[in-house]
Amino acid sequence: MNQALEHLDLLIEARWVIPVEPAELTLENHAVAVRGGRILDILPISEARLRYSATETVCLEDHVLLPGLINLHTHTPMSLLRGYADDLPLMRWLQEAIWPAERQHVSEEFVFHGSLLGGAEMLLGGVTCANDMYFFPDAAARAYEQLGMRAVIGMTVIDFPTNYAADAADYLHKGLQAHSAWREHPLIDFALAPHAPYSVSDASFERIGSLAEELDLMIHIHAHETRDEIAQSLAEHGVRPLQRLQSLGLLGPNLLIAHAVHVTPDEIASLALNNVGIAHNPVSNMKLASGAAPVAAMLAAGIHVGLGTDGAASNNRLDILQEMRQAALLAKLSTMDASALPAHKILQMATIHAAHALGRSAELGSLRPGKLADMCAIALNSLETSPIFNVASHIVYACGREHVQETWVGGRHVVKGGVLLHNDNTELLRLSRLWQNSLQN
Repeated sequence: MNQALEHLDLLIEARWVIPVEPAELTLENHAVAVRGGRILDILPISEARLRYSATETVCLEDHVLLPGLINLHTHTPMSLLRGYADDLPLMRWLQEAIWPAERQHVSEEFVFHGSLLGGAEMLLGGVTCANDMYFFPDAAARAYEQLGMRAVIGMTVIDFPTNYAADAADYLHKGLQAHSAWREHPLIDFALAPHAPYSVSDASFERIGSLAEELDLMIHIHAHETRDEIAQSLAEHGVRPLQRLQSLGLLGPNLLIAHAVHVTPDEIASLALNNVGIAHNPVSNMKLASGAAPVAAMLAAGIHVGLGTDGAASNNRLDILQEMRQAALLAKLSTMDASALPAHKILQMATIHAAHALGRSAELGSLRPGKLADMCAIALNSLETSPIFNVASHIVYACGREHVQETWVGGRHVVKGGVLLHNDNTELLRLSRLWQNSLQN
């Protein structure tokens, strides 16, 4: 008598599976079993067919299945400013173009529509979780909920007024209101997001540190992005930004620093000692001529370094696959070492290292039983991806986001056959054109 098969919500059969944990492992002809939005099992396809029945079975004969990619630093609503002020250095870009445009146009509606547009772009590129930082966090949360995408939404704090808030206390008040409203949502988390050391006072940092400890929240900040930023800190405070943050008690495992381009060996050692996470943004750093972060040295020191896109206004793409390739090439060029940041290490940066830096490695960043079923599948059946000698290397050096065919968030199919399932592309394009017309007038 045949034993009854155990029932699943979803069974994905793939030509290759890269679970990321254990490291440097590529499984062939394996299946991932999903129940209740979480991974139940990973096993050979032949065994899965004997053990499980499923409400939905997806056969990916020419695909590699990966954990969902994590965009560790972005400003998703700025998708509406894509290409608005190209080819300028950071401070001119901010002061002459971006901040004036934001003063005129940023609103709750701007953030909602920009988050929809940018979130859809990320899902189509295999990104299942974004660590976001911008204004009007409630509007961003509503957009991510509509998309069915996971997000950590920054409660921005800055010491000057914007369309969103009047001062640091007002930013915190409004951010904490949004945090409270979304506290129980399965897709939405929050972080405290002081903009940067040059735009936040010591008093505001002290309040942020207290709230992070009280509410068990991450702190997400830009720091050491440019040499000018460091010179300004030395002139105004007598110390480099990281030293100032350390003196305020902010260096710790709940701190995530975006960029960290200009850091000394001693600062790398301090970041490692304090378990600080880093979001590396290679394309934005190159486009704004900020520099090349010493990523290989940071990883060698034991720091969890993930990958971010920054906003579409300073990158033009919210494309983690592109960041993977550029991070690998930039590391090799800047160190003059062709073995720096090999393919599997880059895959870890886009997944499990980013999850560690977010404090979410227990649920995200790898394909393991018990973790959330956030996954993407990349097709390797085209001319430009043939022949295939090393699957991990192919993902980093040969593939682009156009090869992403399937994306799941919590076991829910959100991209199928390269098409966004639950949101209307025509409507998103209409909204984009409306904002383009507004920004040009």
